[in-house]
Order: sequence, then structure tokens, then C-alpha cells
Amino acid sequence: MTIHSLYIYDRHCACVYYQDWQRTRRPKPAVEGGLLPAVSQAVSARGGLNLPGSASPRNTLSSNSGVVVAVNDMLQPSPLLQTPISANDKPITSTGLSFDEEAKLVYGVILSLRNMVKKISGRDEQFVGYRTSAYKLHLFETISGYKFVMLTDPNADSLRFVLRQIYVGPFLEYVTRNPLVNMDSKEYGIDNEYFRASVDRLVRGLSIFP
Repeated sequence: MTIHSLYIYDRHCACVYYQDWQRTRRPKPAVEGGLLPAVSQAVSARGGLNLPGSASPRNTLSSNSGVVVAVNDMLQPSPLLQTPISANDKPITSTGLSFDEEAKLVYGVILSLRNMVKKISGRDEQFVGYRTSAYKLHLFETISGYKFVMLTDPNADSLRFVLRQIYVGPFLEYVTRNPLVNMDSKEYGIDNEYFRASVDRLVRGLSIFP
């Protein structure tokens, strides 16, 4: 099974976090002003097509040590966050879309299909994902309105349990409980060094991750 990417949207419909793993076609960098700061340096307008998991432009808090770590957005990408490159990895090409457009398309599809499911079912039916011939989308939504979206290959089983693990683990630990992350600010994403590294470890530690 192949895990391609993870998107997190806040209750204002904005993409506040992005991370990818085994993706061979990546979008172009977001246009200037089209993406919030601190979403992902890999697809930000300033960051360009860097390695997945670049250094965070936000401050973060190590909850284990209680030490506040300031990370300046002008620093070089941290080795902690750089995704290891395998000799078997395929070269990354472009999808032709800018990331801000891709993020809007992903959210738009979720919103449209969720509304369609509710209208067809005639009751408050929960939309949790869909499958095409090219990929499968998995959706987990929190009570506070945050949406965790994962794209995988079409043959994958449901990964909502993984998205929930990301929420109850790294998200609550390094985002919700981090006083330096201003959630729902409409001005910044939630990317920070500890959160990105923790999500990466969780995903790579799955038995289904090749």
C-alpha cells in the first residue's frame, strides 16, 4: 500500500498543514499569498520544491522537556525533518497545479460529496471517503471542525484510524497543547518541527507502510 499525502484543514476551510511521503507527482509551489505561512515549506511560495518535511517557520514547544524552542523562518531545513531518500525512489515531477489550487480542489471535492451524501441519504449520513481508479481519499473530522485528509493508492483499506491516531497523538500534543501555535488565527498554519517529525514517525511506523 502507498500513502501519498496528508492535508489538515481548519474550521475556516483553510489548509493549515501538508505533508507527503511516496508521492511521485507534486504540485508547483503555491502562488504568493495563496497559502498561509507555516503549512509546509515544501510547497510554500518561498520554499519551492524542497524535500518533504522542511524546517518549521513557527516556534514550537517540546512538551517532554518543557523547553521552548524558537525556530527562525530564515534557518536552513532541519535534518530532523528531512525525509530520507531511497535509491529506489522515483524522480518527483509536477502535477502542473499550484499547491493552493490543489488544496482548494481537495477540500471542494470533500464538501461537494459530503453535501451530496446528506441529500441522497435524507439524514445526517457521515461521509468518510471515496475511491477512484487512481487514488483513495480518507477523511476524519473532529468535533472542533478540523478535517484530516489522507490520500493513498486505491487498494488501501480505510485509514481513518490512522488519522484519528494523528489527531489524538501528535496533534493534541504538539499543536493543541502548544501555547506558541495560534490555532484558528486565519493567518498561520500549524506546522512545527515536533509535530511534523512525530507524524512522520507515526506514518512510517505503520505495518502497512512499505
